[in-house]
Amino acid sequence: MWTNPGNGGKGKRIVSYNLIFMGWDRAIPGREPAAGQLFQEVVQYLAGQQQAGKIESFEPVLLSPHGGDMNGFILIRGDSTNLNALQATPEWLEYVTRGGLLLQGSGQVRGATGDLLMQWMAAWTQSMPG
Repeated sequence: MWTNPGNGGKGKRIVSYNLIFMGWDRAIPGREPAAGQLFQEVVQYLAGQQQAGKIESFEPVLLSPHGGDMNGFILIRGDSTNLNALQATPEWLEYVTRGGLLLQGSGQVRGATGDLLMQWMAAWTQSMPG
């Protein structure tokens, strides 16, 4: 958590997270059908979350072959409170757990974009010595 550097790092939080980045490398050999089914379930689940107003949007991305260790990801956008709630649901825990069993290099991380990104950068530059 970053805090306002002008008050010695105490007080009001000025940076939060407004996205979840969920990425993966590839399906574990022999588990491709189950991994494909999981992808469809997650996309369907997120569409329902978006329709219910619990997330702002989501965008699945598949990358072209490039020799690297990331071949796809989903960006999920929403306010920090709603994303916290999403990650606390039993459904989310199930999807993340199944992803770990079916996909190489699967993981998720929170991040910031848009106005929050600018807040992060402002706090970062203000924290630099000199």
